[in-house]
Amino acid sequence: MKALVTCGLVLALGAVGCVDPEDSPDRVHDFRVLGLATERPELMAPSCDFTEADLDALREPVTFRALLADPHGDGRTIQYTLWACADVDDTTCADTANRVQLAEGSTAERELSVTIRPGDTQAADGTPLLVRVREKDPYQGLGGLRMPLVLHARAGDEAVYAQKLMVFSCPLVEGMTANVNPELPGLRLDDAPWAADAVLEMKGGGPFVITVDDVTGLEEHYVVLGLESGAVALTEAWKVSWHATFGEFSDKETGGADFGGEVGRHRTEWEPPEEGGDAREITFWAVVRDGRGGQSWLSRRARWSP
Repeated sequence: MKALVTCGLVLALGAVGCVDPEDSPDRVHDFRVLGLATERPELMAPSCDFTEADLDALREPVTFRALLADPHGDGRTIQYTLWACADVDDTTCADTANRVQLAEGSTAERELSVTIRPGDTQAADGTPLLVRVREKDPYQGLGGLRMPLVLHARAGDEAVYAQKLMVFSCPLVEGMTANVNPELPGLRLDDAPWAADAVLEMKGGGPFVITVDDVTGLEEHYVVLGLESGAVALTEAWKVSWHATFGEFSDKETGGADFGGEVGRHRTEWEPPEEGGDAREITFWAVVRDGRGGQSWLSRRARWSP
């Protein structure tokens, strides 16, 4: 079996890949999970008093979404199981006493979508799973609880685990609001708009410049509890990871901020392999993360010829 079968692919608040040493996370040539999202990414109780109304807010349903890439599967069916568990270090939800199955089934779609209630789950002994999450958290819930949602997806003899942390919180300081998913406004190829239904032409060895439309006004301002119990105001600095079914990117991840607060540009260059190859249609993906548990993605197509 392939390397992904034995070591898995783990996606949490950021992205951590486990692939063959000679592989590259931007080169999508086999079955893998490129992104996970929940809508909403954070459930926030109205208050921190944990009344029944507060608990009800944490039990609300959310939509779990997975971006599945299977470039050579010819539309084959993908089997999946989705678990919730208590320990963020349990990347496969192997602890049967502290896990709950949320969904199971098969899909031929490459974007899986299921409705789940992760906050309304119980461990094997009847203890609310959120209580077990808090017990496993070294900070005891300060700054929110993060419940691992683990997807086990199987396509033929390929299999992968992928983890998403679902955030549960309450307004510890004034101004705290629940996070929402980041949404990229659009992409451009060599400064030309790249519509979702367009198949743009790419000819030659490139490089071809891919950019994200300006996100400055979309990155959220938010408030967290500071180390001295006061409110701290912050601003998101989105990161975008780039993937394609052919060729490679000069920057596999763009954006974010350095230690000085300087925000990186969302600009990368794509090139075909040095050995070239035959003309083909290529799928590109841009997966955006806000650093707080929010995530979404865009996909685009182009036709490349030597």
